Amino acid sequence: MREIQLSLNKTQKIRLQRALEKLESLSSKVNSHASVTIADSIPVSYEDGVLKGHGTLDFNGEVISTVCGVVERVNKLVYVRTLRAKYKPEVGDIIVGRVSEVAQKRWRLDINYSQDAVLMLSSMNLPDGIQRRRTALDELNMRSIFEEDDVICAEVRGFQHDGLHLQARSQKYGKLERGQLLTVPPYLVKRRKQHFHHLEQYGVDLILGCNGFIWVGEHVEARDDMVGDQEKKPEWQNTKSQKNSMSLEDQERTYTPIETRQNICRIANAIRVLSTLGFNITAELITETVNLSSSLNLDIHQMLGSEFCVLVAEGEAERRSLTKGRG
Repeated sequence: MREIQLSLNKTQKIRLQRALEKLESLSSKVNSHASVTIADSIPVSYEDGVLKGHGTLDFNGEVISTVCGVVERVNKLVYVRTLRAKYKPEVGDIIVGRVSEVAQKRWRLDINYSQDAVLMLSSMNLPDGIQRRRTALDELNMRSIFEEDDVICAEVRGFQHDGLHLQARSQKYGKLERGQLLTVPPYLVKRRKQHFHHLEQYGVDLILGCNGFIWVGEHVEARDDMVGDQEKKPEWQNTKSQKNSMSLEDQERTYTPIETRQNICRIANAIRVLSTLGFNITAELITETVNLSSSLNLDIHQMLGSEFCVLVAEGEAERRSLTKGRG
């Protein structure tokens, strides 16, 4: 993803600094009792017994923090959860990845992790929608499903002897087309109940991958009824009908209207601005940023300017202070 280079004048620097200081003071009131920096002492009760976890060190009879973060306690275990960390996969994570290799009965994906993830042929739905054993013919046709550089949405299945495994056994997973893939620091995307968002007013689908890969693309309707119709036909008829329909219908279906393209670019630039400012990226905050740019009648490229970044920071500081006051 292209980074934003902020060239601020003196006034903008002061405004941005004040907004960030206000945000920091609001967040510190919430976590002041638990936030630590490197070499801070962590109060513990040795009488109950202490298990020192990640980010802690026993030094001269005290438990010292070795990283910046928030102190977490689970029974006797004390550890420090870092605020800025690399992506650590957990079972059930929704991720977006790019195919790096088509191997035997599997695809390897780059998911912004220390190693590539594995998507087995047996761990995904076939295009015909029929639940059956994978055959040698399916293995030969793997490139017709996914090939190198394709962008895919999947779910973390778990760790096995040969690495991290994914699964895509649902209609919401699979190949992503007609959109943009953005990369942000993984710690800016928090794990939530919902990572799939349909921004109806813009005709755009938004997928916030837990691994820091974010997809912004044209909305695609689920076609469960088409899958059901295909299940009733023999496989050779499905293949034949697909070949015959790869003309005008597919061209019309893959055409993205110019208005939708502009919305995709505007939402993508909103994500770039939030990432530059270091804000947690949520669908609500993205929508607010897009609405702010529209209310100011800014062109899409003007969203990457310094003044708009300062306005976003000031607006977020004001919103959080109002929320804090109501609470």
